Amino acid sequence: MGTPEFAVASLDALVQAGCNIVGVITAPDKPAGRGLKLTPSAVKQYAVEHNLLVLQPDKLKNSEFLATLQQLNADVQVVVAFRMLPEVVWNMPPMGTINVHGSLLPQYRGAAPINWSVINGEKETGVTTFKLQHAIDTGNILLQAKMTISENETAGEIHDRMKELGANLLVQTIQGIATESIEEQAQIQIANEVTDLRHAPKIFTETCVIDFTKTVDEVHNLIRGLSPFPGAFTTINGKMVKIFLSKKEITIPKHIAGSIVSDEKNFIKFACSNGYIEVIQLQLEGKKKMNVVDFLRGNKL
Repeated sequence: MGTPEFAVASLDALVQAGCNIVGVITAPDKPAGRGLKLTPSAVKQYAVEHNLLVLQPDKLKNSEFLATLQQLNADVQVVVAFRMLPEVVWNMPPMGTINVHGSLLPQYRGAAPINWSVINGEKETGVTTFKLQHAIDTGNILLQAKMTISENETAGEIHDRMKELGANLLVQTIQGIATESIEEQAQIQIANEVTDLRHAPKIFTETCVIDFTKTVDEVHNLIRGLSPFPGAFTTINGKMVKIFLSKKEITIPKHIAGSIVSDEKNFIKFACSNGYIEVIQLQLEGKKKMNVVDFLRGNKL
């Protein structure tokens, strides 16, 4: 069960490992592009190419869908970047339903674990496979794998590395379940020992507004944590500008926080509380992404 490109890596890993995929459940086709042509999800495209049975229910409690799912007689279900499942679905297979989550649970439970780990300046993250239970991201942990986060790495770059790490961990998890060699670990045991439990709620527009009164590190982390999507933004000349790449300059600022500093040719910097953020890549509303030199060629500050 999955929808975006992130889930394709896991599905492909299971196929390559020789697992018997009795069915693929994904979102219904959605209008996309200028012509609003109905477009299948990345997972459906992969499934069709590999002759796998595809189900696309509008509602997961639909009686016809549940009957079809029951008839597939799956031993185990795997969920990667899908949607919330009702208990009648996740509790159906005898070996349970396995989720692949983009953090080291119990840290960063929620919809946007990659984004928040970067926004909060974490140096390490990882992937967890766990069994679904009632509360979101609280089920028993099966396996975990760690990965480092470099100082300038964006959420998009971590996403691309993580989908491969998660795919490999999923195969190990399925093989471990099949051989009964994995010992489940209750999250509550770990959570009780963690003093700073962080969460990963859905990203909203207000999350994306850059506050230049904060430190250079905080602003830099917000920018890379929301890059390439949805993008951290500010305003220049009254227009919204998203910033996707930035560089830190920690020094005693000579300007008020939020001030724009530029030579109008080669660089744009924003003053922060303890230095400056230099803009590397940005996008003016209604325009394409571009580097600073190209932006300054057509826009005066």
